[in-house]
Amino acid sequence: MDTVFHVEFPGLGLAFTLDRVAFSIGGFNVYWYGVLIAAGLLLAMAFAFHYSADFGINSDRLVDVVFIGTVMAIICARACYVAMAPFEYESIWEMLDIREGGIAIYGGIIGAFIFGGLAARWRKVPILPLFDVVGMGFFIGQGIGRWGNFMNQEAFGCNTTLPWGMYSEGTYRYLTSMQQTLAAQGVTVDPSQPVHPTFLYESLWCLFGFLVLFLYMRHRRFHGQLFLMYLTWYGLGRYWIEGLRTDSLLIGNTSLRFSQVVALVTVAVAIVLQVYGLQKSRGRTAPLVILAVDDLKKQKAAGDRFTPDTLPASAGHKEFVAATAAMNRRLKELDLNAAPEEEAPSSEREPAAEPEQPAESKPE
Repeated sequence: MDTVFHVEFPGLGLAFTLDRVAFSIGGFNVYWYGVLIAAGLLLAMAFAFHYSADFGINSDRLVDVVFIGTVMAIICARACYVAMAPFEYESIWEMLDIREGGIAIYGGIIGAFIFGGLAARWRKVPILPLFDVVGMGFFIGQGIGRWGNFMNQEAFGCNTTLPWGMYSEGTYRYLTSMQQTLAAQGVTVDPSQPVHPTFLYESLWCLFGFLVLFLYMRHRRFHGQLFLMYLTWYGLGRYWIEGLRTDSLLIGNTSLRFSQVVALVTVAVAIVLQVYGLQKSRGRTAPLVILAVDDLKKQKAAGDRFTPDTLPASAGHKEFVAATAAMNRRLKELDLNAAPEEEAPSSEREPAAEPEQPAESKPE
């Protein structure tokens, strides 16, 4: 695969020369594709760690959950792509090498939430609040990571006459090689004409989705709602955008596009669960967030002498940070060796004061 592309947007009068290689270390090329995906992951994690207190999540335990979820997301995304790729790999190394691109986003999403959820159970992290904050982080990661497809000149669509249509050696070469295959699917393409920059569509769709969820974050009605909104918003966009693409993964020998089928299923399930959650929470105030405890062992040893504090989900970020810090100070200062205060026997208690009787009113 070429490392340099001359990319044009004829309708906008723009032209770029892109080098896929960001830098080299000892003859080993590091591609922009990997750099941009890593940048998206880091920004997503930075957001999750910053707002972890707002969801009752301890940031230290979140590190373990995010690490396991991220690693398994990459493995599952690549495995899904390799399993459904319309060509054969010549070696195990080719299957593992993602520098040339080739990951199935939905495979990554499924892997992240399954294995991240298992890790959350292990590390005592509340699962639904975790899914809420991670779903928002996914929008950040996907919005930035999709620009790796631009640097690789992949994940584009069919021909378009729109002003932002894109053309390069990469689009020409791929469409030329796929003309017969696409024609069999009922798609006619002209390799010499501009194509839909679908990577851009998905990037903007995800970043706008993040903005919507961020603005709604303090108004959520139940734990897990933001995650369901993520599935709904991303699924709707992915179904539409996937229909424009020319490199979709197909299910077996059918014409069904894997991502569109998964998108439809997840959107339907997410909408049903969200309607159920909204009906169940009708008439209630904002859900309460149980603040994150740092020392779980001491909390367990304290028993009834320590109860975690709560705040409504509508509280501000500074309130969550301050209240969480104050609660953990209280737990840290709790003396487990001190005998709990016992209630005095009833015979030793001071008698309660008799309530004053109202003065009798005299008739005038």
